[in-house]
Amino acid sequence: MFIQTERTPNPATLKFLPGRTVSASGTVDFPDPETAERSPLASALFALPDVTGVFFGADFIAVTKAEGAADWTELKPQVLSLIMQHFTSGAPLMFEQPEEEGLVEGDDPADEDIIVQIRDLIDTKVRPAVARDGGDIIYRGFRNGVVYLRMQGACSGCPSSTMTLKNGIESLLRHYVPEVTEVRAV
Repeated sequence: MFIQTERTPNPATLKFLPGRTVSASGTVDFPDPETAERSPLASALFALPDVTGVFFGADFIAVTKAEGAADWTELKPQVLSLIMQHFTSGAPLMFEQPEEEGLVEGDDPADEDIIVQIRDLIDTKVRPAVARDGGDIIYRGFRNGVVYLRMQGACSGCPSSTMTLKNGIESLLRHYVPEVTEVRAV
C-alpha cells in the first residue's frame, strides 16, 4: 500500500491519500480525542503526541498537529504507519456511523427556494474545492441574508480560511443569490 501526502493551505494540517475510499458516507470531523472514540483509526492518530485534529474525507485523511509542535518530518512517518496498519488490518473506519446533519433549526420555510440555491452552490462549487485543500464546509443556516457555515478539517483554524470565506464563498453566493448579504463561520 502506497500512501501519498499533500500539503494544505493550513501549515498545521497534512493530507494523507491512501489510494482508496476512506469515508464513503460523507466527511467526518474529529476536533478532539473524545469525538474520535467512535473510530479506531482516529483514536490511534490522537494517541500520537501533538495530534490535535483528524478529518476523514471521501478519499483522504487530514491530520492536524499542535501549534508549536515539531515539524512534519517527525510526525509524518508515525501517521503513515498507523494509517497503513489500519487499512491492512481490515478494521472498520467507524464503530458507529456519523450522525446525519439533517435540517437546520431556525431556517425560515419561506426561504426554502433560496436555501436550495445556497446548498446547491455549496455542494457543487465550494465543497469540491475545499476538499482539495483537505477540508469541508457544512451549511448551518440562513437568516436575514446571512449564511452560516462550519469549516472542518484543514479549513478549521487555517490562516487563510477567513479570506476564503469572505472573498471566495461570500462573493460566489452573493453573485448567484442576491438575497445573500454576508457569510459567517460558526
